Amino acid sequence: MEESPLTQDARPTSFQPKIDRLYEDLFKQDDEDYADSDGFWGEFFLLKPDKSALERRLEAITTDDLLHIQHETQQLFMRAVYQVKARKAPSDEHALNTLTVFLGVILAKRYTNPSADIITVLAGLDEVDTVFFEFANAIEGIVRTSGSLEVRSKAIDVALSLTSGAYQTSLVSYFTHRDLFPALMKLIQDSETPEQVFKPYLLLGLLANYNKFEFRNPYRLRLEDFVNEGIIQKIIRGLGSTCSQSRDSYVAIQEDIAEGWTLSNTLAYISLGLLASAKGAKPILPNADDVKEGFAVLPNPNAAVLLGVYDFTNANKIFCSNFVSCPPDPRTGEAPFSAFLSFTSYTLHHGYRSLRATRYGLLNLLILRIIVEDLVLCKILCDPEVLLAVRLCRQRQPFLPATPKPRPTITSILDILVDTINHNLRRHLDTPLYISTVGLIHRILSYLTFTRTRLTYHWSLLWQTLLSFLRFMTTYAPSLTVQDPDLTLLIKPFLTTLALAVTSGESFLPDPAAYDDLFYKLVEAGDYLNRFKKAFQPHLPSPEALNANPNGPITAPIDILIQVAAHNHDLVEAEKGKGRMSSNLSPKEVSKVIRQGYETLSLPAMDGLDRWDRFREGDERGMLKRVARVAVEDTKRLLRA
Repeated sequence: MEESPLTQDARPTSFQPKIDRLYEDLFKQDDEDYADSDGFWGEFFLLKPDKSALERRLEAITTDDLLHIQHETQQLFMRAVYQVKARKAPSDEHALNTLTVFLGVILAKRYTNPSADIITVLAGLDEVDTVFFEFANAIEGIVRTSGSLEVRSKAIDVALSLTSGAYQTSLVSYFTHRDLFPALMKLIQDSETPEQVFKPYLLLGLLANYNKFEFRNPYRLRLEDFVNEGIIQKIIRGLGSTCSQSRDSYVAIQEDIAEGWTLSNTLAYISLGLLASAKGAKPILPNADDVKEGFAVLPNPNAAVLLGVYDFTNANKIFCSNFVSCPPDPRTGEAPFSAFLSFTSYTLHHGYRSLRATRYGLLNLLILRIIVEDLVLCKILCDPEVLLAVRLCRQRQPFLPATPKPRPTITSILDILVDTINHNLRRHLDTPLYISTVGLIHRILSYLTFTRTRLTYHWSLLWQTLLSFLRFMTTYAPSLTVQDPDLTLLIKPFLTTLALAVTSGESFLPDPAAYDDLFYKLVEAGDYLNRFKKAFQPHLPSPEALNANPNGPITAPIDILIQVAAHNHDLVEAEKGKGRMSSNLSPKEVSKVIRQGYETLSLPAMDGLDRWDRFREGDERGMLKRVARVAVEDTKRLLRA
């Protein structure tokens, strides 16, 4: 090896950055102690950290070896906290970058006794309270008062690294004792772009969900009491930006803009999120396997922010009101709620591809349920004067109808629900997804019935979808009844929704033709209705549970449907037997017979068909915990990116 003419030392075969040599000196297990040297740490934090080198060296250390060099790891953590508190550039920023990587790797390792071992590696059992209270205070101070948005964002990264990595331990509780909410709101208020809202709001969502079913989470209380509409609107615009980006990840794999559009129309489509025509979508990736693999990893990790959206929606009516009515982003022309619905459409369209996508889809349906159950908000969604353009997913057949013009928001929500039913049908049915989807349709029709709101919509598609689902369930009844004990929770709102449409459709359908079409489709499904009743008899809702008037007639929803189908079927058969030259009636003639049959049809009055149970968070405890775990893992992925 050639010697250096200046130092006479052997030249290294490859260049090693000084900071990497310091990492090597710190973590090597020998008798030389660098961890107690002030000079070592002064140089350590003056040098710009090499994140990949630090991550590589930490990952190479086993958990047993980490416990063996606990003095060094404790010193690294405490010295970094000291540099953050000192707020002296560039050491404070370097310390924040180091902490993000250090905590991310240390907390991701598998320990024999996770809580105790992690505390030992980071602070020691005797000093844990002192060290972590100082850590929480240092992070809060930087986030709240630092003059640099970049440094404040790096402090959020550190907090996210600890929160996501230690979510199953008691360490996150230090952020509940040291309330970060005012600091996070101040950072959001000071943000200059919607994108800068993402990380602080993601952190808020994780903290608000931390052990919230085990104790009264203080961040949830903060969300309930928050009334600053300026900050709320900044959060909503940031959410809209995130949803647009997440939606665009799907479009980057398979474009679903229709062929034959002009450049100007295409640009308008992108900015306003309008729907395409009925022509198919073109894959951008070269082959079907690439497309399949691309969709399988979506939605992207940014979807973790939806956890905070759910909590704010559930806790704060001011947030909900601003969410559904926030004006379009001047840069894109897309309203935040439109972006949210668009992202929901794409997520649920591909929900069957992964359990992760399904869980985010369920969370979005829960957000929509909370909004729809609020009569004031639902009135806004159904208002024919309040129109919204939403880009809906059309990447797989059957495609939703093309509706390029803005329309009442509730019609886009109905389209999303129809699309969810059509594209997630599997023999092993995702029952929770269909319970949420059908339940939301039932709530929407109940509101329209209650308010007698006549809604212009392609109702024929909804009836076709619901009755196709009935045929599907009838066909696969043997496997469905065996595999799923919760089937009753799906069948009850499903049959109630159809019975409500039959008995009260004239109060919300726009014209008699739409009502005739419902009856026509019931006649077509008549045989399946009887088979459905026989196959799912133990799961059918009892008429007593639905009827609000104990003195009135008692009829089950399935019997109403069978009665209507049989009545009109008999009329059609009678018309065929009147000596006509052809025994086949045209659809127009069948509709005419059905219309005439209203005079002889007697439907029982059922007061309970429009009733539903209001959302209670405790009922969804298991699902929310599973979504929180997914959001935690996605946060780790974001920090590693």
